[in-house]
Amino acid sequence: MRVSGFASGLVASTLLAFAVLPGLLLSGSPARAAEDAAVQTVRGLYASFEGALKAPEAGVKGRALVIGPALDQSMDFPAMARVAVGAKWKGFTPEQQGALTEAFKQYFTATYATRLSQAAGGKFDVKPDSDARGQNRVVQTEVANAEGDASQIDFLVGSGNRIQDVYLNGNVSEVAAMRGSFADPLKAGGADGLLKFLRDRTATMLAAKPKP
Repeated sequence: MRVSGFASGLVASTLLAFAVLPGLLLSGSPARAAEDAAVQTVRGLYASFEGALKAPEAGVKGRALVIGPALDQSMDFPAMARVAVGAKWKGFTPEQQGALTEAFKQYFTATYATRLSQAAGGKFDVKPDSDARGQNRVVQTEVANAEGDASQIDFLVGSGNRIQDVYLNGNVSEVAAMRGSFADPLKAGGADGLLKFLRDRTATMLAAKPKP
């Protein structure tokens, strides 16, 4: 299966040798689609992506404004930020943790708004049944660009039907890849260093001009 434009950013980020965390093997029986709240969470997120693509001239900043509320509702950003930071998280003050969670949310939103620039004319297909992964659910989807190149993108949905991770081709973890990119800022400057990294990267992405 070829990798779509939307997923190419995730592919590049995970070439830093971060794979999915061990022990998370897909198992269990599917939930009934009519009762599958995990699937509905992902469908709602993709609906916001499709809405953002209807105004390609809006640019990254405009798309971020469109998809931001849906991401905020569907993603478990506190849990994702904690895992992406790793063991150092426990040593941060509540104020630092709160600031990092907010900066992580803005960074994640800008990242996905940037990737959507490569998804115009594509399709988002969600499988109707989720599968058990421990106490969580996995929702499998396929994203194709305008040329028809498709990628499998799966969502790990936890308690409260909030997404805790995103996987490319079933086994490449978005959060693990981000943890790799956060390692150097954390090592050099701790919480403040990572906070600056997240804010600087977010500002750069949001400042990108729409393609003519």
